[in-house]
Amino acid sequence: MADFVHLLSLSFTQGFIVGQISVVLLIAAFIKYFIFGDPPSPEVTASIRATERRSRTLAHRQSLLTLRTPNTKEPQPTLKKKKSSVLRNPPTLTIGSILNKTYYNVDSHQPESLDWFNVLVAQTIAQFRSDAQHDDAILNSLTKALNGDSRPDFLDEIKVTELTLGEDFPIFSNCRIIPVDEDGMSLENRNGGGIPGQAGVSGARAKMLEGSRLQARMDVDLSDMITIALETKLLLNYPRRLTAVLPVALAVSVVRFSGTLSISFIPSNPSQSTPTMMTFSFLDDYRLDFSIRSLVGSRSRLQDVPKIAQLIESRLHRWFDERAVEPRFQEIALPSLWPRMKNTRGGGGGEDGLDTISSSGGSVGKGKGRDIANSLREEARQEVQAESLAGSSLRPELNQDTLRYRRPRVRDDGIRSDSFSMPGSLPDMDLNFRT
Repeated sequence: MADFVHLLSLSFTQGFIVGQISVVLLIAAFIKYFIFGDPPSPEVTASIRATERRSRTLAHRQSLLTLRTPNTKEPQPTLKKKKSSVLRNPPTLTIGSILNKTYYNVDSHQPESLDWFNVLVAQTIAQFRSDAQHDDAILNSLTKALNGDSRPDFLDEIKVTELTLGEDFPIFSNCRIIPVDEDGMSLENRNGGGIPGQAGVSGARAKMLEGSRLQARMDVDLSDMITIALETKLLLNYPRRLTAVLPVALAVSVVRFSGTLSISFIPSNPSQSTPTMMTFSFLDDYRLDFSIRSLVGSRSRLQDVPKIAQLIESRLHRWFDERAVEPRFQEIALPSLWPRMKNTRGGGGGEDGLDTISSSGGSVGKGKGRDIANSLREEARQEVQAESLAGSSLRPELNQDTLRYRRPRVRDDGIRSDSFSMPGSLPDMDLNFRT
Protein backbone atom coordinates (compact mmCIF):
# COMPACT_ATOMS: atom_id res chain seq x y z
CA MET A 1 0.00 0.00 0.00
CA ALA A 2 2.85 2.37 0.86
CA ASP A 3 4.53 1.60 -2.46
CA PHE A 4 1.31 2.41 -4.31
CA VAL A 5 0.96 5.76 -2.51
CA HIS A 6 4.60 6.57 -3.26
CA LEU A 7 4.15 5.67 -6.94
CA LEU A 8 0.97 7.77 -7.11
CA SER A 9 2.65 10.82 -5.57
CA LEU A 10 5.61 10.42 -7.93
CA SER A 11 3.32 10.28 -10.96
CA PHE A 12 1.45 13.38 -9.82
CA THR A 13 4.74 15.28 -9.36
CA GLN A 14 5.98 14.23 -12.76
CA GLY A 15 2.73 15.18 -14.41
CA PHE A 16 2.72 18.57 -12.70
CA ILE A 17 6.29 19.25 -13.84
CA VAL A 18 5.54 18.14 -17.40
CA GLY A 19 2.45 20.33 -17.47
CA GLN A 20 4.35 23.39 -16.28
CA ILE A 21 7.09 22.78 -18.83
CA SER A 22 4.47 22.49 -21.59
CA VAL A 23 2.87 25.80 -20.59
CA VAL A 24 6.26 27.52 -20.57
CA LEU A 25 7.10 26.10 -23.99
CA LEU A 26 3.74 27.25 -25.40
CA ILE A 27 4.26 30.77 -24.01
CA ALA A 28 7.81 30.87 -25.40
CA ALA A 29 6.64 29.68 -28.81
CA PHE A 30 3.82 32.24 -28.81
CA ILE A 31 6.21 35.06 -27.96
CA LYS A 32 8.79 33.93 -30.48
CA TYR A 33 6.59 33.24 -33.48
CA PHE A 34 3.60 35.53 -32.88
CA ILE A 35 5.21 38.62 -31.40
CA PHE A 36 8.79 38.50 -32.58
CA GLY A 37 8.36 36.32 -35.66
CA ASP A 38 9.73 37.64 -38.94
CA PRO A 39 6.93 38.74 -41.29
CA PRO A 40 6.95 37.56 -44.92
CA SER A 41 8.42 39.87 -47.52
CA PRO A 42 6.14 42.53 -49.04
CA GLU A 43 6.41 40.92 -52.47
CA VAL A 44 5.19 37.57 -51.17
CA THR A 45 2.35 39.18 -49.25
CA ALA A 46 1.29 41.28 -52.24
CA SER A 47 1.39 38.21 -54.51
CA ILE A 48 -0.79 36.21 -52.12
CA ARG A 49 -3.33 39.02 -51.81
CA ALA A 50 -3.40 39.55 -55.59
CA THR A 51 -4.05 35.84 -56.12
CA GLU A 52 -6.92 35.89 -53.63
CA ARG A 53 -8.48 38.98 -55.21
CA ARG A 54 -8.13 37.54 -58.70
CA SER A 55 -9.75 34.26 -57.72
CA ARG A 56 -12.61 36.16 -56.07
CA THR A 57 -13.13 38.28 -59.20
CA LEU A 58 -13.07 35.26 -61.49
CA ALA A 59 -15.56 33.43 -59.28
CA HIS A 60 -17.91 36.43 -59.35
CA ARG A 61 -17.58 36.74 -63.12
CA GLN A 62 -18.25 33.04 -63.60
CA SER A 63 -21.35 33.26 -61.43
CA LEU A 64 -22.63 36.16 -63.54
CA LEU A 65 -22.09 34.25 -66.74
CA THR A 66 -23.83 31.19 -65.28
CA LEU A 67 -26.85 33.08 -64.00
CA ARG A 68 -27.18 35.17 -67.16
CA THR A 69 -29.96 33.53 -69.17
CA PRO A 70 -32.05 34.94 -72.00
CA ASN A 71 -35.10 36.75 -70.74
CA THR A 72 -38.12 34.87 -72.09
CA LYS A 73 -40.70 36.75 -70.03
CA GLU A 74 -43.07 39.06 -71.76
CA PRO A 75 -42.36 42.72 -71.12
CA GLN A 76 -44.59 44.30 -68.53
CA PRO A 77 -46.91 47.00 -69.85
CA THR A 78 -45.87 50.47 -68.75
CA LEU A 79 -47.91 53.61 -68.50
CA LYS A 80 -47.40 55.73 -71.59
CA LYS A 81 -47.26 59.42 -70.87
CA LYS A 82 -48.30 61.97 -73.44
CA LYS A 83 -45.21 63.22 -75.21
CA SER A 84 -44.63 66.82 -76.08
CA SER A 85 -45.25 67.80 -79.69
CA VAL A 86 -42.81 70.71 -79.44
CA LEU A 87 -39.69 68.91 -78.27
CA ARG A 88 -38.64 66.63 -81.09
CA ASN A 89 -37.32 63.21 -80.23
CA PRO A 90 -33.65 62.82 -81.18
CA PRO A 91 -32.58 59.68 -83.00
CA THR A 92 -31.72 56.75 -80.78
CA LEU A 93 -28.02 56.81 -79.90
CA THR A 94 -26.22 53.54 -79.34
CA ILE A 95 -22.68 52.88 -78.20
CA GLY A 96 -21.65 52.19 -81.79
CA SER A 97 -23.07 55.47 -83.08
CA ILE A 98 -21.42 57.43 -80.26
CA LEU A 99 -18.06 55.88 -81.06
CA ASN A 100 -18.53 56.63 -84.76
CA LYS A 101 -19.59 60.24 -84.21
CA THR A 102 -16.65 60.90 -81.88
CA TYR A 103 -14.17 59.12 -84.21
CA TYR A 104 -12.96 56.83 -81.42
CA ASN A 105 -11.86 53.32 -82.32
CA VAL A 106 -11.59 51.13 -79.26
CA ASP A 107 -9.24 48.75 -81.09
CA SER A 108 -6.71 51.13 -82.60
CA HIS A 109 -6.94 54.33 -80.53
CA GLN A 110 -3.75 54.99 -78.58
CA PRO A 111 -4.02 55.44 -74.79
CA GLU A 112 -3.88 59.04 -73.57
CA SER A 113 -1.35 60.45 -71.13
CA LEU A 114 -3.77 62.69 -69.12
CA ASP A 115 -1.08 65.28 -68.33
CA TRP A 116 -3.67 68.08 -68.19
CA PHE A 117 -5.82 66.03 -65.80
CA ASN A 118 -2.83 65.46 -63.51
CA VAL A 119 -2.31 69.22 -63.25
CA LEU A 120 -5.96 69.82 -62.30
CA VAL A 121 -5.92 67.04 -59.71
CA ALA A 122 -2.64 68.35 -58.26
CA GLN A 123 -4.12 71.84 -57.89
CA THR A 124 -7.19 70.42 -56.13
CA ILE A 125 -5.12 68.33 -53.71
CA ALA A 126 -2.75 71.25 -53.04
CA GLN A 127 -5.70 73.47 -52.16
CA PHE A 128 -7.11 70.75 -49.90
CA ARG A 129 -3.81 70.47 -48.05
CA SER A 130 -3.55 74.22 -47.72
CA ASP A 131 -7.06 74.46 -46.25
CA ALA A 132 -6.28 71.65 -43.81
CA GLN A 133 -3.33 73.62 -42.42
CA HIS A 134 -5.57 76.55 -41.44
CA ASP A 135 -8.55 74.58 -40.25
CA ASP A 136 -8.95 71.65 -37.86
CA ALA A 137 -12.02 70.33 -39.65
CA ILE A 138 -10.28 67.24 -41.02
CA LEU A 139 -8.71 66.52 -37.62
CA ASN A 140 -12.06 66.85 -35.85
CA SER A 141 -13.76 64.67 -38.48
CA LEU A 142 -11.17 61.92 -38.09
CA THR A 143 -11.41 62.02 -34.30
CA LYS A 144 -15.21 61.85 -34.47
CA ALA A 145 -15.11 58.98 -36.97
CA LEU A 146 -12.63 56.96 -34.90
CA ASN A 147 -14.56 57.51 -31.66
CA GLY A 148 -17.94 56.58 -33.08
CA ASP A 149 -20.78 54.73 -31.41
CA SER A 150 -19.39 51.37 -32.55
CA ARG A 151 -16.16 51.60 -30.55
CA PRO A 152 -15.64 48.41 -28.51
CA ASP A 153 -15.56 48.44 -24.72
CA PHE A 154 -11.94 47.33 -24.46
CA LEU A 155 -10.71 50.48 -26.24
CA ASP A 156 -10.27 53.84 -24.55
CA GLU A 157 -10.69 57.15 -26.37
CA ILE A 158 -8.64 57.34 -29.56
CA LYS A 159 -6.52 60.45 -30.06
CA VAL A 160 -4.92 61.56 -33.32
CA THR A 161 -1.36 62.62 -32.52
CA GLU A 162 0.03 63.10 -36.04
CA LEU A 163 -1.45 63.70 -39.48
CA THR A 164 0.59 64.10 -42.65
CA LEU A 165 -1.22 64.58 -45.96
CA GLY A 166 1.87 63.99 -48.09
CA GLU A 167 3.79 66.11 -50.57
CA ASP A 168 3.47 64.32 -53.93
CA PHE A 169 0.48 63.86 -56.22
CA PRO A 170 -1.10 60.88 -57.98
CA ILE A 171 -0.18 60.39 -61.63
CA PHE A 172 -2.91 59.21 -64.01
CA SER A 173 -1.86 57.73 -67.34
CA ASN A 174 -2.71 55.22 -70.05
CA CYS A 175 -6.38 56.18 -70.32
CA ARG A 176 -8.52 54.14 -72.72
CA ILE A 177 -12.22 53.73 -73.46
CA ILE A 178 -13.77 50.26 -73.59
CA PRO A 179 -17.40 49.05 -73.90
CA VAL A 180 -18.76 47.14 -70.91
CA ASP A 181 -22.06 45.42 -70.23
CA GLU A 182 -24.64 46.29 -67.61
CA ASP A 183 -22.62 44.45 -64.93
CA GLY A 184 -19.44 46.42 -65.67
CA MET A 185 -17.74 43.46 -67.34
CA SER A 186 -15.81 44.20 -70.52
CA LEU A 187 -17.18 42.72 -73.72
CA GLU A 188 -13.91 40.97 -74.55
CA ASN A 189 -14.14 39.05 -71.29
CA ARG A 190 -17.79 38.27 -71.84
CA ASN A 191 -17.32 37.05 -75.40
CA GLY A 192 -13.99 35.37 -74.81
CA GLY A 193 -12.07 37.38 -77.37
CA GLY A 194 -11.25 40.79 -78.73
CA ILE A 195 -13.76 43.29 -80.02
CA PRO A 196 -14.00 43.25 -83.81
CA GLY A 197 -13.10 46.25 -85.96
CA GLN A 198 -15.16 49.36 -85.54
CA ALA A 199 -15.55 50.33 -89.18
CA GLY A 200 -19.17 49.93 -90.21
CA VAL A 201 -20.98 49.16 -86.95
CA SER A 202 -23.70 46.81 -88.07
CA GLY A 203 -24.91 43.28 -87.78
CA ALA A 204 -23.18 41.21 -85.13
CA ARG A 205 -21.18 44.13 -83.80
CA ALA A 206 -24.26 46.31 -83.30
CA LYS A 207 -25.98 43.41 -81.55
CA MET A 208 -22.91 42.94 -79.34
CA LEU A 209 -22.80 46.62 -78.38
CA GLU A 210 -26.53 46.74 -77.69
CA GLY A 211 -27.29 47.39 -74.01
CA SER A 212 -23.67 48.22 -73.14
CA ARG A 213 -22.06 51.42 -71.90
CA LEU A 214 -18.64 53.04 -72.17
CA GLN A 215 -16.05 52.85 -69.42
CA ALA A 216 -12.82 54.81 -69.01
CA ARG A 217 -9.88 52.96 -67.51
CA MET A 218 -6.69 54.67 -66.44
CA ASP A 219 -3.59 53.69 -64.48
CA VAL A 220 -2.93 55.42 -61.15
CA ASP A 221 0.45 55.61 -59.41
CA LEU A 222 1.19 57.35 -56.12
CA SER A 223 4.47 57.24 -54.19
CA ASP A 224 4.16 59.35 -51.08
CA MET A 225 4.10 59.27 -47.27
CA ILE A 226 0.56 59.83 -45.96
CA THR A 227 0.67 59.20 -42.22
CA ILE A 228 -1.82 59.09 -39.36
CA ALA A 229 -0.65 58.38 -35.78
CA LEU A 230 -3.01 57.30 -33.00
CA GLU A 231 -2.84 56.75 -29.26
CA THR A 232 -5.27 54.72 -27.18
CA LYS A 233 -5.44 52.24 -24.30
CA LEU A 234 -6.50 48.61 -24.14
CA LEU A 235 -8.81 48.11 -21.16
CA LEU A 236 -9.30 44.83 -19.27
CA ASN A 237 -12.72 44.97 -17.60
CA TYR A 238 -12.76 41.44 -16.13
CA PRO A 239 -13.30 40.41 -13.35
CA ARG A 240 -13.91 44.07 -12.51
CA ARG A 241 -13.79 47.30 -14.49
CA LEU A 242 -10.31 48.65 -15.39
CA THR A 243 -8.47 45.63 -14.02
CA ALA A 244 -5.53 46.40 -16.31
CA VAL A 245 -4.66 49.19 -18.76
CA LEU A 246 -2.21 48.77 -21.65
CA PRO A 247 -1.22 51.91 -23.60
CA VAL A 248 -0.89 51.44 -27.37
CA ALA A 249 0.49 53.85 -29.98
CA LEU A 250 0.18 53.22 -33.74
CA ALA A 251 1.39 55.08 -36.80
CA VAL A 252 0.09 53.95 -40.21
CA SER A 253 1.61 55.35 -43.42
CA VAL A 254 0.57 54.79 -47.03
CA VAL A 255 3.83 54.39 -48.92
CA ARG A 256 2.70 53.49 -52.41
CA PHE A 257 -0.45 52.82 -54.37
CA SER A 258 -0.68 51.62 -57.96
CA GLY A 259 -3.71 50.26 -59.74
CA THR A 260 -6.26 50.70 -62.50
CA LEU A 261 -9.21 53.04 -61.99
CA SER A 262 -12.42 52.50 -63.97
CA ILE A 263 -15.04 55.25 -64.37
CA SER A 264 -18.40 54.97 -66.12
CA PHE A 265 -21.74 56.76 -66.25
CA ILE A 266 -25.18 55.24 -65.76
CA PRO A 267 -27.84 57.25 -67.65
CA SER A 268 -30.83 58.60 -65.79
CA ASN A 269 -34.18 56.81 -65.85
CA PRO A 270 -37.07 59.32 -65.98
CA SER A 271 -39.67 56.62 -65.36
CA GLN A 272 -38.04 55.75 -62.01
CA SER A 273 -36.88 59.32 -61.22
CA THR A 274 -33.25 58.26 -60.91
CA PRO A 275 -30.51 60.81 -61.75
CA THR A 276 -27.40 60.21 -63.80
CA MET A 277 -24.88 58.25 -61.73
CA MET A 278 -21.11 58.18 -61.95
CA THR A 279 -19.52 54.93 -60.77
CA PHE A 280 -15.85 54.25 -60.08
CA SER A 281 -13.91 51.28 -58.80
CA PHE A 282 -10.43 49.77 -58.93
CA LEU A 283 -9.48 46.55 -60.67
CA ASP A 284 -8.18 43.68 -58.58
CA ASP A 285 -4.58 44.10 -59.79
CA TYR A 286 -3.78 47.04 -57.51
CA ARG A 287 -0.80 47.31 -55.14
CA LEU A 288 -1.13 49.04 -51.78
CA ASP A 289 1.89 49.18 -49.46
CA PHE A 290 1.82 50.36 -45.84
CA SER A 291 4.43 51.19 -43.24
CA ILE A 292 3.10 50.45 -39.74
CA ARG A 293 4.86 51.32 -36.49
CA SER A 294 3.60 50.26 -33.07
CA LEU A 295 4.49 50.82 -29.44
CA VAL A 296 2.85 48.68 -26.74
CA GLY A 297 3.27 49.17 -22.97
CA SER A 298 3.98 51.93 -20.52
CA ARG A 299 7.32 51.09 -18.92
CA SER A 300 8.64 48.00 -20.69
CA ARG A 301 7.53 48.75 -24.24
CA LEU A 302 7.37 46.48 -27.25
CA GLN A 303 8.22 48.33 -30.42
CA ASP A 304 7.09 47.44 -33.95
CA VAL A 305 5.44 44.12 -33.24
CA PRO A 306 5.23 42.31 -36.62
CA LYS A 307 1.93 40.53 -35.97
CA ILE A 308 0.21 43.77 -35.02
CA ALA A 309 1.39 45.30 -38.29
CA GLN A 310 0.12 42.29 -40.26
CA LEU A 311 -3.25 42.40 -38.50
CA ILE A 312 -3.74 46.11 -39.17
CA GLU A 313 -2.58 45.81 -42.79
CA SER A 314 -4.98 42.96 -43.49
CA ARG A 315 -7.87 44.92 -41.99
CA LEU A 316 -7.04 47.97 -44.13
CA HIS A 317 -6.88 45.85 -47.29
CA ARG A 318 -10.20 44.23 -46.41
CA TRP A 319 -11.77 47.64 -45.80
CA PHE A 320 -10.61 48.87 -49.22
CA ASP A 321 -11.63 45.66 -51.01
CA GLU A 322 -15.15 45.76 -49.60
CA ARG A 323 -15.76 49.32 -50.82
CA ALA A 324 -13.94 50.18 -54.02
CA VAL A 325 -12.51 47.03 -55.65
CA GLU A 326 -14.44 45.17 -58.34
CA PRO A 327 -17.04 43.76 -58.32
CA ARG A 328 -17.91 46.43 -55.74
CA PHE A 329 -17.96 50.10 -56.76
CA GLN A 330 -18.80 53.54 -55.47
CA GLU A 331 -21.79 55.41 -56.92
CA ILE A 332 -22.17 59.20 -56.98
CA ALA A 333 -25.31 61.03 -58.14
CA LEU A 334 -24.59 63.87 -60.57
CA PRO A 335 -26.60 67.11 -60.52
CA SER A 336 -28.48 68.47 -63.50
CA LEU A 337 -26.22 70.00 -66.15
CA TRP A 338 -28.77 72.51 -67.42
CA PRO A 339 -27.78 76.15 -66.69
CA ARG A 340 -29.89 77.65 -63.92
CA MET A 341 -30.04 81.14 -62.47
CA LYS A 342 -29.60 79.95 -58.89
CA ASN A 343 -26.22 78.47 -59.83
CA THR A 344 -24.96 81.66 -61.54
CA ARG A 345 -22.05 83.47 -59.88
CA GLY A 346 -20.20 86.67 -60.79
CA GLY A 347 -21.15 89.48 -63.17
CA GLY A 348 -24.13 91.77 -62.64
CA GLY A 349 -26.67 90.95 -59.97
CA GLY A 350 -29.12 93.82 -60.62
CA GLU A 351 -31.97 93.97 -63.06
CA ASP A 352 -30.14 96.30 -65.48
CA GLY A 353 -26.86 94.41 -65.41
CA LEU A 354 -25.08 96.63 -62.87
CA ASP A 355 -22.33 95.02 -60.90
CA THR A 356 -23.40 94.37 -57.34
CA ILE A 357 -20.10 93.10 -56.04
CA SER A 358 -19.12 94.63 -52.75
CA SER A 359 -15.76 96.21 -52.13
CA SER A 360 -14.61 93.20 -50.15
CA GLY A 361 -14.95 90.97 -53.18
CA GLY A 362 -18.09 89.08 -52.12
CA SER A 363 -21.51 89.21 -53.69
CA VAL A 364 -24.34 91.21 -52.12
CA GLY A 365 -28.05 90.51 -51.91
CA LYS A 366 -30.75 91.60 -54.33
CA GLY A 367 -32.02 94.40 -52.07
CA LYS A 368 -28.57 95.82 -51.55
CA GLY A 369 -27.87 95.61 -55.29
CA ARG A 370 -31.09 97.50 -56.06
CA ASP A 371 -30.12 100.30 -53.64
CA ILE A 372 -26.69 100.59 -55.25
CA ALA A 373 -28.25 100.74 -58.72
CA ASN A 374 -30.65 103.52 -57.66
CA SER A 375 -27.86 105.55 -56.09
CA LEU A 376 -25.78 105.21 -59.27
CA ARG A 377 -28.73 106.45 -61.38
CA GLU A 378 -29.25 109.45 -59.09
CA GLU A 379 -25.58 110.40 -59.26
CA ALA A 380 -25.60 110.13 -63.06
CA ARG A 381 -28.75 112.32 -63.29
CA GLN A 382 -27.22 114.99 -61.05
CA GLU A 383 -24.04 115.03 -63.14
CA VAL A 384 -26.05 115.48 -66.35
CA GLN A 385 -28.03 118.34 -64.82
CA ALA A 386 -24.87 120.03 -63.59
CA GLU A 387 -23.29 119.78 -67.04
CA SER A 388 -26.37 121.20 -68.75
CA LEU A 389 -26.53 124.13 -66.32
CA ALA A 390 -22.85 124.85 -66.82
CA GLY A 391 -23.29 124.82 -70.61
CA SER A 392 -26.29 127.15 -70.51
CA SER A 393 -24.48 129.67 -68.33
CA LEU A 394 -21.58 129.85 -70.76
CA ARG A 395 -23.81 130.29 -73.86
CA PRO A 396 -26.98 132.13 -72.82
CA GLU A 397 -27.97 132.75 -76.45
CA LEU A 398 -28.65 129.03 -76.83
CA ASN A 399 -31.04 128.76 -73.91
CA GLN A 400 -34.08 129.08 -76.16
CA ASP A 401 -32.65 127.01 -78.98
CA THR A 402 -34.36 123.81 -78.00
CA LEU A 403 -36.00 121.08 -80.00
CA ARG A 404 -39.45 122.53 -79.31
CA TYR A 405 -38.67 126.20 -79.99
CA ARG A 406 -36.15 126.43 -82.73
CA ARG A 407 -35.64 129.73 -84.58
CA PRO A 408 -35.15 129.75 -88.34
CA ARG A 409 -31.53 129.84 -89.31
CA VAL A 410 -30.14 132.58 -91.58
CA ARG A 411 -27.60 131.61 -94.15
CA ASP A 412 -24.46 133.60 -94.80
CA ASP A 413 -26.03 135.25 -97.90
CA GLY A 414 -28.83 136.68 -95.78
CA ILE A 415 -31.57 134.35 -97.01
CA ARG A 416 -33.74 132.79 -94.36
CA SER A 417 -34.06 129.08 -94.54
CA ASP A 418 -35.83 126.46 -92.51
CA SER A 419 -32.90 124.21 -93.05
CA PHE A 420 -30.05 123.94 -90.64
CA SER A 421 -26.57 122.63 -90.87
CA MET A 422 -25.85 119.24 -89.43
CA PRO A 423 -22.61 118.63 -87.60
CA GLY A 424 -20.21 116.94 -89.93
CA SER A 425 -22.09 117.99 -93.14
CA LEU A 426 -20.46 119.57 -96.15
CA PRO A 427 -20.44 123.40 -96.29
CA ASP A 428 -23.16 125.13 -98.40
CA MET A 429 -25.16 121.95 -98.59
CA ASP A 430 -28.91 122.29 -98.35
CA LEU A 431 -30.55 119.53 -96.41
CA ASN A 432 -34.03 120.40 -97.72
CA PHE A 433 -34.31 118.32 -100.80
CA ARG A 434 -36.80 119.40 -103.44
CA THR A 435 -39.23 116.86 -104.66
